Amino acid sequence: MTKILVVDDETDLEILIKQKFRQKIREQQYEFYFAVNGRHALEQLEANPDIDIVLSDINMPEMDGLTLLTKISEKHQLLKAVIISAYGDMDNIRVAMNRGAFDFITKPVNFEDLQLTMEKTIIHVKQLKDTLTAIKENNILRMYVDETVLNFMGSRDFETSLVESETIEATVAFIDICGFTAISEHETPDKVVSMLNTYFDIMVKEIIAQNGIIDKFMGDCIMAVFKGKFHEDRAIEASLSIKQKLQQLQSNNDNSFKIKVSIGINSGEMVSGNIGSSTLKRLDFTVIGDVVNTAQRLQSIAEADQIIINEFTYQKVKEAFQCISRGESILKNKSKPVKVYEVIE
Repeated sequence: MTKILVVDDETDLEILIKQKFRQKIREQQYEFYFAVNGRHALEQLEANPDIDIVLSDINMPEMDGLTLLTKISEKHQLLKAVIISAYGDMDNIRVAMNRGAFDFITKPVNFEDLQLTMEKTIIHVKQLKDTLTAIKENNILRMYVDETVLNFMGSRDFETSLVESETIEATVAFIDICGFTAISEHETPDKVVSMLNTYFDIMVKEIIAQNGIIDKFMGDCIMAVFKGKFHEDRAIEASLSIKQKLQQLQSNNDNSFKIKVSIGINSGEMVSGNIGSSTLKRLDFTVIGDVVNTAQRLQSIAEADQIIINEFTYQKVKEAFQCISRGESILKNKSKPVKVYEVIE
């Protein structure tokens, strides 16, 4: 049963809704709650935390609908609101959408349109809740996910993160083990996995030591993200350390495979959030954007044991690291050549 809170100081609307949706109410598909203003609505939400959606007017005494929207966004992140407002009140509707309203309809209410809007909102809320439940109940995650991440998943911040994205300043590094695909063709699968895990373990430790985040493993490549102060410097420090540690491993290893990495690094503005399909219950918390794409393409032109950055990142780190210009390179899907540098130390 879907629980719906209607917030409007016009009591006639309560009568109309009960009439128009009497069959849904009788069949226990919908259960309606009513409030006469935003303050009363918050009391209803406190008493009935399993309410799924809110239908709210804007102009009401004591607390208006816009203020209510702000309160809902702060305390009930998975709850979605539909604004019901007078026709032509586009300024308030625009403000409402910016404050998190899922949709809006205009007065006088067209109840056919209202039902379609409600159904769309209900489906969206159900997808969010199903995704959250699936993740929380998937105990197998404990075999693969750090305990601090699992604790975060049970917090209010995690529920917020499912539905929110943010624009951040960060540095992305793509670190690829050179020639490993060819090696895998000549070694047994169990040895390939063992070797790859050994190399990844070294790389991950250096990334974490610089407060980096492992975004994903991509075959024999790691994508790492560095946020916060001096994120450019920390990404390069981690990359230099990875090169050094792998070289040390090589000198102590009889394996004929020469362990080398090619690294592409880029810094700038990117979008961070859950990307994927809530319908399939498959969401990846990751970063996306042109900065990320460019970092991957810089890695693709890097040779073995090279760390390649572009002009923007070079200007950020040139006083802290020794870099050599490698001229201009054509990157995939870039209309103009890009000036690149190799980080030496």
